[in-house]
Amino acid sequence: MFYRENGQFKTSYRADQQIFPIRQDRVFMLLVLAVAFLAVPMLASDYLLRAILIPFLILSLSAIGLNILVGYCGQISLGTGAFMAVGAYAAFNFGVRFPFLPLLVQVLLGGLCATIVGVIFGIPSLRIRGLYLAVATLAAQFFVDWAFLRIPFLTNYSASGSVSVANLQVFGFPIQSALSRYLFCLSVVAVFALLAKNLVRGAIGREWMAIRDMDVAASVIGIRPMYAKLTAFAVSSFIVGVAGALWGYLHLGSWEPLAFSLERSFQLLFMVIIGGLGSIVGSFFGAAFIVLLPVGLNNIPHMLGLPLSVDTASHIEHMIFGGLIVFFLIAEPHGLAKLWSIAKEKLRIWPFPH
Repeated sequence: MFYRENGQFKTSYRADQQIFPIRQDRVFMLLVLAVAFLAVPMLASDYLLRAILIPFLILSLSAIGLNILVGYCGQISLGTGAFMAVGAYAAFNFGVRFPFLPLLVQVLLGGLCATIVGVIFGIPSLRIRGLYLAVATLAAQFFVDWAFLRIPFLTNYSASGSVSVANLQVFGFPIQSALSRYLFCLSVVAVFALLAKNLVRGAIGREWMAIRDMDVAASVIGIRPMYAKLTAFAVSSFIVGVAGALWGYLHLGSWEPLAFSLERSFQLLFMVIIGGLGSIVGSFFGAAFIVLLPVGLNNIPHMLGLPLSVDTASHIEHMIFGGLIVFFLIAEPHGLAKLWSIAKEKLRIWPFPH
């Protein structure tokens, strides 16, 4: 009953086009940000920050980037892990060869390099679609793996392709502790999520959705398919590249190409499908589900006195992922985000029948 917009009158077009037009939604979002920025740093342990919250934030950012491409523009991609790798290794190279560059600049330059690679591998989308496009983007995964293992310059002449970073600083403040890394990741993710939300609500976002729904009709009404598809690949790759740099710098610390393997690409695709295609908040839901499910499978059986081996827990995890993907594709293609939207709609008219 409290979740209603009665009496909330909009007196301007700008007010009517707010991201959160209902006051309760704005208050809820402010509370979420207050908890994330204030309560979590005071209450969370180092384990919670390092093992759960930091991976959740970075994977959410990657899922947002992939959702722009797959959910909003309808272009299937299986090379997300490759674009994360490009962002991580490019940021590393900028840091090694230009050590005076601030960490934030290194991360953004890594995203810019991922943008270039993403646009190159997005060119086939102008001619092919569907499964054929997925195979074309899959080529990016194999090419990037080969490049970082066979071109010594890209890994600072490391024989195994493994690299590491240390003494990270942001504007002169060290970010070695779990808390400082969490706050940095949270700030970056909050900014990019806001930018992505505004982008998909604007003209370019409407072009992406028109291409997704029916590209022939979109071209008839004046939308340029080449521009729309390539900008989707560019924006998606940039966000994924930034996430890859954060994954390497702040979560792993040292990494090799295997950290951004094909399995990572599928994991991100599962996040988007389970969380909700074409939804920014769905990216967070999907990332939370993917991160928390293994933790639950490892801890809940022990709490019930039924310990599972690592192999058994891993097999059950993959079975649950597969079953949920089939379920959501059949029963609710828009994923957890749609269920969240339905719950809010029911709350708005409660206790009256729908």
